[in-house]
Amino acid sequence: MASLYLIPCVLAEDATDTIATYVLEAVKKCTVIFAENERTARRFLKSMDKTIVIDDFEWFAIHKAEEEQLQHFIAAMKAQKNIAIISEAGCPGIADPGQYLIKAAQDMHYPVKPLVGPSSILLALMASGMNGQQFEFVGYLPIDNAERIKKIKELEISSQKNNSTKIFIETPYRNNQLFDALIKSCNANTKLCIGINITAANERIITCNMAQWKNKKPDLHKQPVIFLLYAGGY
Repeated sequence: MASLYLIPCVLAEDATDTIATYVLEAVKKCTVIFAENERTARRFLKSMDKTIVIDDFEWFAIHKAEEEQLQHFIAAMKAQKNIAIISEAGCPGIADPGQYLIKAAQDMHYPVKPLVGPSSILLALMASGMNGQQFEFVGYLPIDNAERIKKIKELEISSQKNNSTKIFIETPYRNNQLFDALIKSCNANTKLCIGINITAANERIITCNMAQWKNKKPDLHKQPVIFLLYAGGY
C-alpha cells in the first residue's frame, strides 16, 4: 500500500550518522518529495547516498507554501504514490513545515509513517535535567522587547505553577538579545538550558540558573540554539 513517509533530516550537516539507514531506504521507495527547502533536501540525500538519482523524484517545495501545494499533494495520494516529506533540519511537522499536508493525509486515511530522527526539542530536553514529564514547546517569542519580556515572565510563572519545562527558539542573529532578556527578566534561581549546535562536533547543552549565567554569558550569535526554561521544583 502506498504511504506518506515523514523523513527526518540532520540538524548538523556533517552528522549523517544521526540518520538511520532505514530512512534512506524509505526515501528510495518514494516517487514524490515535498521538501521544506528543495536545495537543502537534495544536498542531504546526496550526502547520505551519492548514487541516488535526485532528478528521478518529482519535487515540490513547501516552505511557507503548504496550502499552495495541497492540490499537488492530494493528486499524488489519489494516484497511490509513495510520498516523502523532508524538513530542512529535524523532523517534519515538529516546529517545521509538513503539518498541513500530514493533516490532509490523515483526513483521506492515507497511511502516514513517521521515521525516527533527531529533534533538537527532544534532544535538548533529554540533556537538560529539567522536567521531561511536563513540557511545552512555544516556538518563537515576540520580537518587540516589551512583548518579549512580558512573554518570558508569563512562561516563568506558568513553569513554576505547573512544574513544567518551557522550550523555545529564536532567529540565530537575535539569540544574544533573547539571552539578555531572559537574564534580566527571570528570577535568579530559575534555570535556563541552552542547547547549541546539537549533534555537531562542537555541541554544547548547558543548564545553569540565571544567577550563574550572568557570570558566563555565551556568544550565541548566528548559531543554532534552543532555549529551555524551568522555574519549578528548585
